[in-house]
Amino acid sequence: MTASRLDFRIEGSAAGSRARAGVFRTLHNEVRTPIFMPVGTQATVKAQATQALEDAGSQILLANTYHLLLRPGTEVFRRLGGIHRFMSWERGVLTDSGGFQIFSLPHSRSMTEEGAIFQSYVDGRTISLSPELSIETQRAIGSDIMMALDQCVPSTSEAAVARAAMDITHRWAARSLAARGDSPQALFGIVQGALYPELRKESVARLSGMGFDGLAIGGLAVGEGKSEREDTCELATALMPPDRPRYLMGVGTPIDILEAVHRGVDMFDCIIPTQVAQRGGAFTSRGFLQLRRGIYKFADEALDPACGCPTCRRYSRAYLHHLTKTQETFGWQLIGQHNIWFYHQLMREIRESILAGRFLELCRARRPVLHADDLDNPVVIARVKKKHPLELGAYRVHIAREGFANILHVASGEIMHSRTSPLEEARHLYVEQSRLAGRLHSENANPEPLVIWDVGLGAAANAMAAVQCYESLQIPDSIRPMRIISFENDLDSLRLAVRNNDKFPYLRHAGPAAILQHGYWQSRVHPGLDWMLVPGNFPATLPEAESPPDIIFYDMFSSKLDRTPWTLETFHRIRAACGSRPVEFFTYSCSTAVRGGLLTAGFHVARGRGIGEKEETTIALTQEAAADPALAPALLGTDWLGRWQRSSAKHPLGISPEEQTGMEQTILSHPQFRTPAVNASVF
Repeated sequence: MTASRLDFRIEGSAAGSRARAGVFRTLHNEVRTPIFMPVGTQATVKAQATQALEDAGSQILLANTYHLLLRPGTEVFRRLGGIHRFMSWERGVLTDSGGFQIFSLPHSRSMTEEGAIFQSYVDGRTISLSPELSIETQRAIGSDIMMALDQCVPSTSEAAVARAAMDITHRWAARSLAARGDSPQALFGIVQGALYPELRKESVARLSGMGFDGLAIGGLAVGEGKSEREDTCELATALMPPDRPRYLMGVGTPIDILEAVHRGVDMFDCIIPTQVAQRGGAFTSRGFLQLRRGIYKFADEALDPACGCPTCRRYSRAYLHHLTKTQETFGWQLIGQHNIWFYHQLMREIRESILAGRFLELCRARRPVLHADDLDNPVVIARVKKKHPLELGAYRVHIAREGFANILHVASGEIMHSRTSPLEEARHLYVEQSRLAGRLHSENANPEPLVIWDVGLGAAANAMAAVQCYESLQIPDSIRPMRIISFENDLDSLRLAVRNNDKFPYLRHAGPAAILQHGYWQSRVHPGLDWMLVPGNFPATLPEAESPPDIIFYDMFSSKLDRTPWTLETFHRIRAACGSRPVEFFTYSCSTAVRGGLLTAGFHVARGRGIGEKEETTIALTQEAAADPALAPALLGTDWLGRWQRSSAKHPLGISPEEQTGMEQTILSHPQFRTPAVNASVF
């Protein structure tokens, strides 16, 4: 095997574990492993100054070849002497290859043997990202460690798909090595093979023989479970050359890192420390704290009394709670600074324990804390009374003939999701129709969250379908954050379903319990995801939403139970809340009166998918959404207008004769009916 440009040396190994402590030298500094590398996608770690990163102990930063190729472009780095001078950073830099961005944009690129062809989100030009261009870009950037271009597929892919991606990764790896030439920069290959042990073994063997300076484990944290990820990681590291560093890409939480070190990994990167900080999440020696919680409003103590970072030395939990609630970027900066210190301190403790022969002792001590939420202010789940386990308040668990469970409103007899299982209906009617997965792929790394108004939380099927959609995606910088705002005036239906989650398995999740206890939840594993509750009657509480919507899931009980949500006044208020944004509104109702009310309120209205016994549902769009051909489904045309005029139930409830006349004039002059309607649905 060829000599490594990094001169990696193992300084200590842990008994009873594959954990190891090592050292290697980049072009700029000596690096001690295990190491965590903060992610600086656009040549900056979000909300952090390079001096603060140095003070925290950062040894290597990770930058993104794909984004830096598009902006500022390679010529800037060539003229200014590389990324280190450009961003005022004197220590190591690792650049990824752009392979993960290829994976993250499945609908915005085409694949060939040569590479990936895609359009720049900066200026629209067509770019072919080949192994040669990836290495040329990384050479211009001047990183200390480059990554070979790979093709990543979901870890749960079929064997044939995983095999094809692995094979092209190996061919691209050889081309990447050839393109490096005599550059002194180190180059890592990336092991692929999804969850198939034989493919992983083959990939390690092929890449080990090529002479890379280190090997990375790719294709994880993209759909598999925690145990599957750990097993695959352990298999791969056991086969990798012992004299080269091992890098697990995109992972993860502190507990993920501890477990991966135990399995032989040396290097890690993840956006979690700064991403959870943006929403008030902090890792501490007393567990994970969510500073949005009201319990911290008057908390005068340090964020983590055991931490010596500048945030903990100077600022209280109360102040950080205030900054988080007011969405001040200074709060993001302070909490992010602390989280990076926490990660680096954990890595130092892990390294010291390996060298001192007490790594397994450290694992036993730290696992419970790294798994835990705030140990001093724990979330307490109320005891469940077992006297009437299938009833609570106005609701009862109902078992449909098809075998799935749903919630029955006893007094009215109305059933939530009566003909289709709750999660299936939620996916079909709301998540798939809104093209949620595709909309979360944000090519220009949009930092603003995609906001879903979940109107009528009920037993949380719609919200959890959205959560599951987000969690099925990896969360690189190309995935847009998502915020769910649920409106509900009676939480008994959710309480009842959570207590009977053997019948509602989608509720076996941290989110619903946190919503019931605190009205807020933020994912620790998927840091761009948060969910909040606005309790009370929807029309009255509508102004309390912290963010205007991009998508509205409108799943209120029918007007037989509560007429208020279906009135013209409520539709006007919803339309006003949308402002000039391109907003889409989805509801199960296809009633003529509801559609007429939405048109009168200023929406364009279209036919939605059928569900259960309903042949159609309804989609409403603001003018800005309807103007986009990609967002415009089958708008109602003049045929519907004729039926509406002949209908005897064409007006929403509770409007006067004068309002009825005004409504008719508004609908007849609506711009939707001035042009021919689209005849074929895109769904």
